[in-house]
Amino acid sequence: MLNLGKIRAISLDLDDTLWPIWPTIERAEKVLHAWLAHHAPATASLCATPATLRELRAHMVQHRPDLQHDMSGLRRESIRLALVRAGDDPQLAEPAFDAFFAERHNVDFFPDVLPALTFLSQRYPLVSLSNGNADLGRVGLAPYFQGAVSAFAFGVAKPDPRIFHEAAKQAGVAAHEVLHVGDDTVLDVLGARDAGMQTVWVNRTEAIWPHGAADGSEGPQPDLEFASLGALCEALR
Repeated sequence: MLNLGKIRAISLDLDDTLWPIWPTIERAEKVLHAWLAHHAPATASLCATPATLRELRAHMVQHRPDLQHDMSGLRRESIRLALVRAGDDPQLAEPAFDAFFAERHNVDFFPDVLPALTFLSQRYPLVSLSNGNADLGRVGLAPYFQGAVSAFAFGVAKPDPRIFHEAAKQAGVAAHEVLHVGDDTVLDVLGARDAGMQTVWVNRTEAIWPHGAADGSEGPQPDLEFASLGALCEALR
């Protein structure tokens, strides 16, 4: 159960907590394909199917372990690989990625997000904590946040406790004084719990909590579960 008296800062996941990520990625991939069709048509033809895109990404994950926490690097080098395979100029990878990345930041916030961030940022220091590559400034949310921690910049990803501890450090508090808010049951809830934080599961789809214990008991649980950030704000009033 949440202990409101201990909360001195809040860390927030980004993708699928503040905006739906897959519609965003699908739009960005369409923009990328249109760019390639104009500047590198052979590559556009090669990348016409989602299966090819998945194969290129899987190849990069396998052969470039140094990029495992760098979503931008994986995407950029996947594009470069496609260009090479199609016989196009691999130097086009940079501007092609730029086209994708610009659209990747054209996000549609869930309706509760901006009012919730206004409420929360007036009461607590906020730190974003993400395994993705979204930039707070580019999505227009930087004024609400005191800090930002990404797996790429920090070098490890959620659910590693160290990245949660870095978020607490940026907020200027101890880990047990942070409330972490996110949608992923493993990366956010269990990860933050193991790092010593209190946790909120943002369960917008009304899913069933999937982490029962082996003996049939409930197992580890989030401190609170809400279908929206607005409901979290009500609980913190």
